[in-house]
Amino acid sequence: MELRTVGLVVLKNRKLLQAHSKNKNAFYLTGRKADKGETAIQVFIREISEELNIVPLAADLEYYMQISAPAYNEQNGIIMEQDYYLYELNETPIPNAEICAHEYFDADAYKLQPAQVPEIIILIQQLQQDGLIG
Repeated sequence: MELRTVGLVVLKNRKLLQAHSKNKNAFYLTGRKADKGETAIQVFIREISEELNIVPLAADLEYYMQISAPAYNEQNGIIMEQDYYLYELNETPIPNAEICAHEYFDADAYKLQPAQVPEIIILIQQLQQDGLIG
């Protein structure tokens, strides 16, 4: 089974912004699966607004890459197909909805997390290869 989702890539001081949900045990990127008939950009605007209290403009989102990886903490071999978009965050994110915290991670700091999400590991490796994070 395949689960199509979108994820927001925000970088600051060569670190990746991640959010911690009240009902999960790991840091993730802001984003999620699209509702029926919803585009990736519509998902972003909705989710970023709900989770970080920021209203981005569609023109400010830049496609970065797609990653296929086993969905974290899911049963039955679900594969996460996630499209990642870069966004230059000038606002201060404020956790909201199911998000209880957010934090910026470089590769070494993320490796120290007790729970690591497969697609985030792949994303961090690519960001390092592209010279975008430490």
